[in-house]
Amino acid sequence: MPNIVLFSGSSHHDLSQKVADRLGLELGKVVTKKFSNQETCVEIGESVRGEDVYIVQSGCGEINDNLMELLIMINACKIASSSRVTAVIPCFPYARQDKKDKSRAPISAKLVANMLSVAGADHIITMDLHASQIQGFFDIAVDNLYAEPAVLKWIKENIPEWKNCIIVSPDAGGAKRVTSIADRLNVDFALIHKERKKANEVDRMVLVGDVKDRVAILVDDMADTCGTVCHAADKLIDAGAIKVYAILTHGIFSGPAISRINSAPFEAVVVTNTIPQEEKMKACPKIQVRC
Repeated sequence: MPNIVLFSGSSHHDLSQKVADRLGLELGKVVTKKFSNQETCVEIGESVRGEDVYIVQSGCGEINDNLMELLIMINACKIASSSRVTAVIPCFPYARQDKKDKSRAPISAKLVANMLSVAGADHIITMDLHASQIQGFFDIAVDNLYAEPAVLKWIKENIPEWKNCIIVSPDAGGAKRVTSIADRLNVDFALIHKERKKANEVDRMVLVGDVKDRVAILVDDMADTCGTVCHAADKLIDAGAIKVYAILTHGIFSGPAISRINSAPFEAVVVTNTIPQEEKMKACPKIQVRC
C-alpha cells in the first residue's frame, strides 16, 4: 500500500497499532513531549513529503492536550509537504456542544472543526458523531462511520433471546439509531423521554413502549457519567423487562460511572474500542469491548 504513512497520537496507541496491523503497515516515527511550561512539542521522525498521511487520535483522556497534540501533528505534516493529511478521530471531542441551547452558549464543536481545518487537515474520519450536523461544520470531507454492523453482530452472537428483544433508546435524540437497528433485526423498539435540570443530571424519565417479559437492549452513541443509561436500566426492570443490556459506541465512563454500572441491573455493557477501556474493565466486569 504505497504512499501511506500512519501516525499515532498518544490518546489510544493500541487502536493505532491494530489499524497498522490490519493494513500491514508500520506506525510512523513520531515523538511527543511537553516542555516544562506544559507546551506540547511534536517531532515527526521521518519524511512525509508527497505522502498520504493518516493520524489516529481519539478525543478521550486528557482531551484538551490530545486535541492540541493532534492539531500540531497535522500542521507539522502539512508544512513538511505531505500531499494529504487525514485526521482519524474515533471519538470526536466537544461533540455534545453542537448547538446553542441557551443564550451566550458556545458552539464548541464548530470551533474544533475550524481548528482542524486551519491546522491543515484535508479529510476527517470519525465514528458515530453525537449529532450528524457536525459534518456540516466542515468545508472539507468528513466520513462519519457507524457502529451499527458491529452492534447487530454482537446481538445475534451473544443474546440467545434476541428474537424476543426490544431495542430501546435512552433519549428521544437516539430514536433514529434504534429504529434502524430494530428494523434490521425485525424487532420492536421503545424510547425513554428524559428531562434534565442541568448537565449530567436527569430529573425524570418516561418510558414509551412495552418491554414486559422481554430482553431490553439500550443503544446509545456514548455514555459519560452513566446517569442516564443506569436510570434507564432501572426503569426498564421496573416496567417488566427480564434482562437489560447496554450497547454504546463511546464508553467515556467518567466520574461515578463505574460504580453506577456495577450497581445497575445490566447483564453486560458493551462498547467499541474508540476509547481505551483496559483499566475500566478491571474495575467493572460488566464492561465488554467489541472491536
